[in-house]
Parts: sequence; C-alpha cells; structure tokens
Amino acid sequence: MFKWLKKKTAPRIEEFDMVAPVKGRVVSLEEVPDPAFSTKAMGEGIAIHPAEGKVIAPFAGKVAHVMEKSKHALIIEHESGVQILIHVGINTVSLKGQGFNPRVQTGDSIKAGQLLMEFDLDAIQRDGLPIITPVIVPDGQDMISHVEILEGSSTSPDVPVLRVHLKA
Repeated sequence: MFKWLKKKTAPRIEEFDMVAPVKGRVVSLEEVPDPAFSTKAMGEGIAIHPAEGKVIAPFAGKVAHVMEKSKHALIIEHESGVQILIHVGINTVSLKGQGFNPRVQTGDSIKAGQLLMEFDLDAIQRDGLPIITPVIVPDGQDMISHVEILEGSSTSPDVPVLRVHLKA
C-alpha cells in the first residue's frame, strides 16, 4: 500500500573493474624487485612503470589509510568495502616522505579520477630506488571471490586493468 515507506536497498555489487591509478606501462607483479610483491605474498594485482608522478583515484570511495610518515603508499576503499594498496616504488619508505606529496588524508571521500598523490620520479631514481609501483588487492578480504588481471598494458582512464569478483 504505502510503497514510499518501503526502504530502498542498493543493488548488490557482484564485481567491479578498476582502471590504473598511475599512467605508465602495466606489467605483472612478478617483475617487481621485492618478493613481498613478486611472489604475491601480500595479494594479487599488477605493477606499473610510471610515466608521470601522479596517483589518481581508480574509483569512487574513501581513503582507508595514508602512510603518514613515509607518504609512499596509500590504501583506498571501494564502496563494496574492498581495499586496494597503491605502493609507489620499492623501498621508498626509506625516503621518509621526501619526494611524496599526498593530496588526501585518511578518511577522505574520493571521486574517480581525483588526484590522490604526487611524487617525484627523478628524486626516487636519484636515490637508486625502483619506481615500479605495485597496485594490489591485499589478501584477507573475506568478501572477495577472486581477482582477475585484465589483458593489455594500457593505463587509459577508460581501460580497466583489474576486475574484482565478490562472493555471493
């Protein structure tokens, strides 16, 4: 009778696609010179050889965590609750924040395409550190069925690089 009184529920998400958060060349995690990433000990994903020093939100959601002291990595959360780690460079924690400029803080809401961080590619390389940037779906997230790596090496904002499948 009073249909307007019924609570509306959002449709359940079964999967979502994610574009690359960094412009550059997409490669497999096996190419990352750090076994925590290359052996997928932390989770499934891709790596990107950055062409520019910007991290852009690959979807709308929120910032779950910014590494405050080192500023080299952040975790963002999709509306489904799935979290993604974006780790700029390898061993860049040793730079203690030098060359990194986060544009968001933990807890911020984000829009797809929003600038999340800027980083200095030259400064990272001058310190002899790899700039390859792992983008992973960390293990231990119960709502995830599996992560699919999509073919191609494009980092176009229109071309997805990962598909996250959620449990029913």
